[in-house]
Amino acid sequence: MQILWFIPTHGDGRYLGTSIGGRSVNFDYWRQIAQAVDQVGFTGALLPTGRSCEDAWVLASTLVTHTKKMKFLVAIRPGLMSPGLAARMAATFDRISGGRLLINVVTGGDPIESAGDGLHLNHDQRYQLTDEFLTVWREITSGKISNFVGDYLQIEDGKILFPTVQKPYPPLWFGGSSAIAQEIAAKHVDVYLTWGERPEQVAEKIKRVKNLAAEEGRTLKFGIRLHVIVRETESQAWDAANDLIRYVDEDAINKTQQAYARMDSVGQQRMRELHNGSRENLEISPNLWAGIGLVRGGAGTALVGDPDTIAARMREYTDVGIETFIFSGYPHLEEAYRVAELLFPRLPLDNLPNVEPQLLSPFGEVLANREFPPQQVQGKLLTID
Repeated sequence: MQILWFIPTHGDGRYLGTSIGGRSVNFDYWRQIAQAVDQVGFTGALLPTGRSCEDAWVLASTLVTHTKKMKFLVAIRPGLMSPGLAARMAATFDRISGGRLLINVVTGGDPIESAGDGLHLNHDQRYQLTDEFLTVWREITSGKISNFVGDYLQIEDGKILFPTVQKPYPPLWFGGSSAIAQEIAAKHVDVYLTWGERPEQVAEKIKRVKNLAAEEGRTLKFGIRLHVIVRETESQAWDAANDLIRYVDEDAINKTQQAYARMDSVGQQRMRELHNGSRENLEISPNLWAGIGLVRGGAGTALVGDPDTIAARMREYTDVGIETFIFSGYPHLEEAYRVAELLFPRLPLDNLPNVEPQLLSPFGEVLANREFPPQQVQGKLLTID
C-alpha cells in the first residue's frame, strides 16, 4: 500500500469556508509539509494545478532540494503546454530529483478557466486532444522521434536530448469519470485515479477501466483521492469533522455549488450528487463523509473515524483494487504527522522510515528530569540503553 499526502498551494487553515483559523501559505510552510512527508513515511505528495493554485512545477522544483525521498505528483496540461515542452520539463525534473517525479495528466473540467488560458474546446474535444498529446508525449519521453498528424497536433521530428531517469518515462497518473476519459486512461496511463466515492461505485469504475485496458493489451494500477480525519476515538473524529465546517453558511454553499454546476467535469458532477448541496445525511457510506465537498471542488469526501476503523475502510477499497491513497487533512502540516502517528501502524506500508533500536533522539519529554518514557515507534516497543 502506498500513501501520498497533499501540498495545499491554494490555502490552508483549521476551518473551511472562512478566514477564521486560516494561515499564510508560503514557501516556508510548504517546505515544512514536504519535509514532514519526506520523514514520516508518505510515498510522496500531490501538488494541485489550476489558476487557484501556485504553479506546481515551480514549487516542486524548489522543494526537491529540501527533501530526500519523497516523490512529487505534478501535472502536465494538454492544450496548455505542448507535448515536447512537457516532455523536456519532465525529463529535467526527473533527472535533478533522481527519479522522484510522478506525472498527473490533467485535462481540466472548467470551461471558463480553460477559456481564460486560451483553450476553447468542449469536454470531449479536450479529451481527444489529451489522447493525441499522450501519444506524442510517450513517444518523445521514451527516447523515440515523433512524427504525428492529428486533429489537434502536428509534430515534426519531436524528440528530447536528455533522457529521464525512470524508464520508459515517469509514471502517468490520470483521473476522469467520463466514458472518453476512461478510454484514454486504458490506452495510455499507468495509474487510474478516482475521487472518494462509495466502495461499490469505485468497484464499478475499476471494473470498467480494467476491461478497457485489457482490450488495449495493458494493465493499470488504481488509486483514490480522499481527505482523512483520524482521531484516537470515533467520537473525537466526528467532532473534528463537524468542527471543520462550523463556519460554513448556506450562502457559501450555494455560491460554491453554483460554480461547480457550470463545470463539464463528470467527476465533479458525481461529487456534487453525493450531498446535493445539503448538510443532511453527509455520511454517505460508513465513515465516508461528504462535508468537505460543500465548499471545496475536486475531492470532496473524507474518511472519518478512529485508526482501526479508518484502516478497515481502506481495506474495503483495497479489496476492490485500490493500491494507492492520496490523502489530505486540515491543517495539512499537523494532520500529516497525526495520520502517520495514528494510522500508519495499522497499515501494510512499504515506505516507513527505519528506526534503529539505539535511539539518539528519544520520543517524548523526559519524565521528572530523570528518564525517558517507554519508547514506542510504529507500534513497536523499543529499549533505550
